[in-house]
Amino acid sequence: MKNNRQIWTLAKLILTGILLAGSIWLLGEDADVFLKWWLMSVLLGVACYPLTSLLFRDFADRGWMVSKVLGVAFSGFLAWVSVTCGLLPFRPYVCLGAAVVTGVACWGLGFRMRKVRPQAYRGMFTERHMGAMVDGELLFVLFFLLWTYFAGFRPAAYGTEKFMDYGFMMAMMRSDTLPVRDLWYSEGTINYYYGGQYFAVFLTKLTGTGVEKTYNIMRTFVASFAFVLPFTLVRQMLLDHLAKTRKAVAAKAGWTAALGGLLAGAGVSLAGNMHYVLVGKVIPWVKNLLGLPQGDYTYWFPNSTRYIGYYPEGNDKTIHEFPSYSFVLGDLHAHVVNVMFVLALICLVYAMVQRYARKAEGEIAAAGWRAAVRQALLEPYVWLLGFFIGLFHWTNYWDFVIYYVMGGLGVIYCNYLKYSRQRNRREALRCTALTSLIHAVWVLFLGTVFALPFTATFETMVNGIALAQNHTRPYQWWLIWGLPFLVTLVFMVCVFRDRKPGKLLPPSADFFGVILGFSAIGLILIPELVYVRDIYEKEYARSNTMFKLTYQAFMMFGMVMAYAFVRLWLAKKHRIRKALMTAGFVCFAGCCCYVGTAVHSWFGQVWNRELYQGLDATAFLETDFPEDAAAIRWLNDHVEGQPVVLEANGDSYSDYERVSAMTGLPTVLGWYVHEWLWRGNIEDLNEKSAQVEAIYTAADPETAARLVEELDVSYIFVGSMEREKYGDQLNDQFLAGLGEIVFRDETSGTYIVRVGER
Repeated sequence: MKNNRQIWTLAKLILTGILLAGSIWLLGEDADVFLKWWLMSVLLGVACYPLTSLLFRDFADRGWMVSKVLGVAFSGFLAWVSVTCGLLPFRPYVCLGAAVVTGVACWGLGFRMRKVRPQAYRGMFTERHMGAMVDGELLFVLFFLLWTYFAGFRPAAYGTEKFMDYGFMMAMMRSDTLPVRDLWYSEGTINYYYGGQYFAVFLTKLTGTGVEKTYNIMRTFVASFAFVLPFTLVRQMLLDHLAKTRKAVAAKAGWTAALGGLLAGAGVSLAGNMHYVLVGKVIPWVKNLLGLPQGDYTYWFPNSTRYIGYYPEGNDKTIHEFPSYSFVLGDLHAHVVNVMFVLALICLVYAMVQRYARKAEGEIAAAGWRAAVRQALLEPYVWLLGFFIGLFHWTNYWDFVIYYVMGGLGVIYCNYLKYSRQRNRREALRCTALTSLIHAVWVLFLGTVFALPFTATFETMVNGIALAQNHTRPYQWWLIWGLPFLVTLVFMVCVFRDRKPGKLLPPSADFFGVILGFSAIGLILIPELVYVRDIYEKEYARSNTMFKLTYQAFMMFGMVMAYAFVRLWLAKKHRIRKALMTAGFVCFAGCCCYVGTAVHSWFGQVWNRELYQGLDATAFLETDFPEDAAAIRWLNDHVEGQPVVLEANGDSYSDYERVSAMTGLPTVLGWYVHEWLWRGNIEDLNEKSAQVEAIYTAADPETAARLVEELDVSYIFVGSMEREKYGDQLNDQFLAGLGEIVFRDETSGTYIVRVGER
């Protein structure tokens, strides 16, 4: 058995090495940035491993994959606080210093704790743990490489909201301070959740790479964690369940748990919903089989994320997106980057549940209320929960609320475990309630403190909460959510029926699945009851609320379903359960095929390596903006810092602001609706729009010259979009007279004026 384990571990190590070496052939010159980011993830994981191996000491891999995420989170947060508070500039050496400090602190803590609690670190590098770590690393490299390869077939940071995401990154790359100057509102700083793009820039500076490639690498980096972290969690839950029930020998338990983990990774990061299965595949197939006309409707992979309110058309348009769609589409939004952080938090909450479930009675409850409060306030899991809650204020505020509640349910369960073994039920419930209240206040306080550098300058965009006036049609709700809802419901009923006589709650692995399932069900029901008000109330009132809540619900459901399938398949003498789970699994497998359809639809013939374009997110400029490409690249090559570059403003999701997006240089006014959402002052935006027009048209040259000075304009860009918007009114003579023409393309007529120099 021991020799077999060693052989398997060695084989997986060799396969991991082959994949890394194969990236050189598969990715070509992009392999350099790919390998740098993989090596960086390993080093950051090593830096935090002493901490995670303590907190996740009951995990098969001692928290290795979570350690990588913590390395990113801790070092990135430390650099961010230092820069935001004005202590240090946002430079590569600061990022490197933050990573080193994180590693020194974690290893210092590890050596100290090893002296205090040597048993906690016993077996830290056993063959079992090393084998589990290699499993995770193999999967991480595999999916990191696959998603990176796919991204190279459509790398352009162009379309949807990619201009915003790429522009945020470029602006932060240029700046020594944070929050950075708003590239679409030069008089202010970014008033949005920029944490996701910040971490992308932090890792870019840490690895010495460039945004043109790391824009794509960051999203593939997150996509690989979106598979491997659910794999790690559900595999561990099943190992704990099998150990508790003693239904399998170690080898069989390992394979069974790994199967559940693979299903979880697929359910979270690869799957779509039943709209894809039924509307995208089954109905067209049936019509074709029966010779019926297909009609005008043609399925495209985004349709599964925009069904409610769109088909049939209505005034209640919503978004019910999920990770695989995000990873294919390629927008680097806050909620996308935050996927790896929320999954790490979910793993952390389970590690806490697992630890409390395994503590001996003598370790459980402190004597006296003062000792109990001190124990509650010093709990390391709660501190980390508070850290992530604070982080989410800045990376994706919606996740702060969601995981404050979900993490709180885990804390309440742990507190119940703490007291239920030593006291009667009534006393245990009373102590649980009091301690949980302390924890709730403490986590909220910690989160508020950790978020202060962001919240001190951030103005909320929320206009309150209102009762939902529109509701999802029942058949649409069941088509989107019926499968995970029913599987989760059956699972929850079964685990409560299976609990031991006299026990109020089921075992920890089962109950954690219940916590995830309960949280997910709540998240899909809330948009049917209330919504958060914003500027989109007319036709999209529930859109943002449903989007942000159900995105997290989808991931929770993916993990619950994977655990439920294997957990209930293993139950003996329960044929009905197995039949239900088998039927659910068939539908689940169909949903997992979504990623294949989406990849082919968006990236094309990925099996043909000759069509691979590379990871450069700006390569599209020469083909889509041939008149302006050279001028934009001139700005990137010759302009430092963040001087204001005037360009024509336009509507959101349009080609306007291609200059500010691709350079990170601020302009007077950018995408109109986005700035309206972020700032709310529509009168000011209208005034800015009029001022930009006044400068370009210069109907009143004296006023236009004064506006150039008041708006602190350093460069004026005149290219394709400016000529399209202002046409014959464009006053080239006046603009050229404001300074020196530092760039001119004689073919297209595009030119750049540096203001104030003749």
